[in-house]
Amino acid sequence: MAERTATIASRVGLHARPAAIFAEAAANTGLEITIAKEGEPADEALDASSILSLMSLGAEHGQKVTLRAQGPNAETHLDHLVTILETDHDAE
Repeated sequence: MAERTATIASRVGLHARPAAIFAEAAANTGLEITIAKEGEPADEALDASSILSLMSLGAEHGQKVTLRAQGPNAETHLDHLVTILETDHDAE
């Protein structure tokens, strides 16, 4: 299983707009990708392709999250998703 840690860059955290951008990208991978706040057990991770799950995560600016995926090109897909999370979409 591939795993990456990312720091939430959007100034107001993983709210509606950044969550929608991230969820769409996660869904487009075709893989099951999970997200959890850093330090939380893997079995409590949420579906990264669900906007509702992302918003209920409550990840704030500067907080670290862990992404996990398994399957073809999982490492590459996670690298791309980390880039999305570490971009301040509120500044655009």
